[in-house]
Amino acid sequence: MDTADVYRTFGIREARGAYRELAAAIAADRDLIALIDTLPPGKRQPNLVLAAVRYEGGPETEEGGFRAWARDHWPRVERTVLARRTQTNEAGRCASLLPVLARIPGPLALIEVGASAGLCLQLDRYRYAYDDREPIGTGPVTLTCATEGDPPLPGAVPGVAWRAGIDLSPVDVTDPEERRWLECLVWPGEHARRDRLRAALALAAASPPRLVRGDAAEALPGLVEEARAHGTVVVFHSAMLPYLTPEARDRFVDLVTGLGVRWISNEGAVRLPRLAIPDGVVPHDRLAFVTALDGVPKAVTDPHGSWLRWL
Repeated sequence: MDTADVYRTFGIREARGAYRELAAAIAADRDLIALIDTLPPGKRQPNLVLAAVRYEGGPETEEGGFRAWARDHWPRVERTVLARRTQTNEAGRCASLLPVLARIPGPLALIEVGASAGLCLQLDRYRYAYDDREPIGTGPVTLTCATEGDPPLPGAVPGVAWRAGIDLSPVDVTDPEERRWLECLVWPGEHARRDRLRAALALAAASPPRLVRGDAAEALPGLVEEARAHGTVVVFHSAMLPYLTPEARDRFVDLVTGLGVRWISNEGAVRLPRLAIPDGVVPHDRLAFVTALDGVPKAVTDPHGSWLRWL
């Protein structure tokens, strides 16, 4: 797809609220699309450009004059786009991971690839509310999730004995500007999601996770060997594979499956074509993830963890 098609598709299948209208307007704005096309291909993604405008003080919506402001202040927008990454660290995804983690004997030694600020590494510190069931856990941050298909929910959050994350550019949860960038990645009007992010960041800042700067191919084997002494090693990732080329994805999967660990992937269906996903379970009218354990699909889930359909 060309850049206009990318923004148009983002508006139809993924964006909600104000971003749905804004994405369609950007797709039809030839001057703004031309500016976006001057960016390196990996930097043209909607979430990154939209967040950069907000980070630089621009408006959030089409009604507020987003496109005119972005064109008039393009050097500032470009600077932020080139300096930053899309690191949407969505704690809500832990609600998708919990039923899968519950199937793994503990204690757990967790390694997250593409960890950003490491908010998903502290999944045992959250409280989970699935439908109208008794909440799981007693943490100060509540994650809500609607379910279908009777997922095997645990009676308690799993015990985590050890945890670490890997990221090319880890986010320092104690840095106010880093936290502000993560907030800019939350879509306008999603106040509950923003508040959840702030609460999860505050929890992480009180006990910052261990985050290793580097490429997974180089850092993962050593972390796995370190983790083995602490429990069942689980390597997991969410919305990480879109930032790799298809060849790099294959190399990553070969690496993980050769390390003798449990592997949880939480990614868009097209990112892992080797998964045997049953026909008809992934909706075509909205973006959905497939959460898999050791390469076997277990659930179709919302990218932000608000719903899951157990397979």
